[in-house]
Amino acid sequence: MSAFMQQLPALIGVVIGALGSYLAIVRGDRARFGREQAARWEERRLAVYSDYARCLKKTITLTYRVAAHLGDDPHPHPLPPEAAAPLLAAALDARDPAWEALLMLGTPEVVEKAREWALMAMRMENFPNERVRGQNAWRDLLQEQRATREAYYTAVRDDLALPPGHSARWQPYVPA
Repeated sequence: MSAFMQQLPALIGVVIGALGSYLAIVRGDRARFGREQAARWEERRLAVYSDYARCLKKTITLTYRVAAHLGDDPHPHPLPPEAAAPLLAAALDARDPAWEALLMLGTPEVVEKAREWALMAMRMENFPNERVRGQNAWRDLLQEQRATREAYYTAVRDDLALPPGHSARWQPYVPA
């Protein structure tokens, strides 16, 4: 038997080992790339979700201040509707691009809850123009807004596989 034939099994073993190592490395790199890509998209979605919530919250805070000016909310910094109008317009201008990003990256469930929360914010913006106003009407509107906000955050947490969070319900401090 020739020397080549004697070493052929060892050579085949080396080739199979190299091929196996190559396939294991390629498969591991693909899996790592997939995990890293998923993590990047989750980070982007979290940023988009947070940005949208921040933009919408600006509008809602302004409506609290207007309601305080009208005597319906205990917010410590009342704001007349005339002074709030340009601020509300600026908040809406900031919210539009945030909405578009949310439409691109958000899941259908999160987008739906965001839409419901935005519609509630629009109702709050229109509150000064409503025929039926007062602390009870405002309080009901606040409760609905808090529920829609909580539903949005729950959908975000579900999408990002985060644990349940705080409901954010609290009683404001009212001096005695």
